[in-house]
Amino acid sequence: MNKKRTVRAGAVTLGTLMMLMATSPAAHALVRDDGDDPGTGLSVFETLAYFVIAPIALFAVIAALVIVTDKSRKQGS
Repeated sequence: MNKKRTVRAGAVTLGTLMMLMATSPAAHALVRDDGDDPGTGLSVFETLAYFVIAPIALFAVIAALVIVTDKSRKQGS
């Protein structure tokens, strides 16, 4: 019974992977499209700032706002 579940999970995973690969051929394009004009790449600092520091800062701001505006602690007193 456990082997049957494993085979089924593998088949579902393989099927999902095949569908994703079939529906995203542009991700594997070797030739640029007409009119494609990519800009300069990001530096290491810019990459870390955009994809690591900014999300953490945004999370911290939202968490701080939730904590500051929490009224349940005031009602219990």
